[in-house]
Amino acid sequence: MATQTLDRPPATPRRRRGAPFWIGVALVLAGLVLLGYVGWQFFGTNVVSHRKQQQIIEQTEREWSQGSSGTGTTTGNGDRLKGAQALVRIPKFGGDYVVPVQAGVSPDVLAEGFGHFAGSVRPGRVGNYAIAGHRVTHGEPLREMPSLRPGDKVVVETRNRTYTYELDTDPNDLVVTFNDVWVIAKQPRNPDGGVQPAQRPGQKLITLTTCAELFHTDNRMIVFGHLVDTAPR
Repeated sequence: MATQTLDRPPATPRRRRGAPFWIGVALVLAGLVLLGYVGWQFFGTNVVSHRKQQQIIEQTEREWSQGSSGTGTTTGNGDRLKGAQALVRIPKFGGDYVVPVQAGVSPDVLAEGFGHFAGSVRPGRVGNYAIAGHRVTHGEPLREMPSLRPGDKVVVETRNRTYTYELDTDPNDLVVTFNDVWVIAKQPRNPDGGVQPAQRPGQKLITLTTCAELFHTDNRMIVFGHLVDTAPR
């Protein structure tokens, strides 16, 4: 009996994926990368900043309680950790709100809390104590700044003194560009004649600045206040 053989069907040629397929893959990957970046900016940076702020606060309080010269300690990754110039508390933002203040307003400083503008005075002195903080990302210490109103307090604690400032203006009433440096002058005077501190010599002022919009950084929201109390720490 003859053996019957079955012929295999001819192989189906593989279709080559064209340019539209790979363009689609590239767009999906780019979207995932962008989504990851946005997630890091709005969530990851806050986690990292809050952790670093807490370390700085603890180091600051340790230095102040020991009366040390602020030589700092070494963290687990070898970084030298020093205490802050001051600690800021804003009761309107809750009883556990405390943010360190460091010199300058570089991105690295603002990623760790408030930055103190070079050239502005120290807390409690005649002139303008001007500080800046992020409104979104990097701990966002001034995210709720639009809720502040005249009469709200800002408490600035230093090694030896606690200074209480009372706000005089509504932050929603004054938005300026980043070029309007008059707001951090010793005696801020609005060139347009609008919102400004009372024009009295010898005042001890405070100025808070942050981004006016959550997703745009060209404009600044400003609030002014004045010193109402000084107490030993």
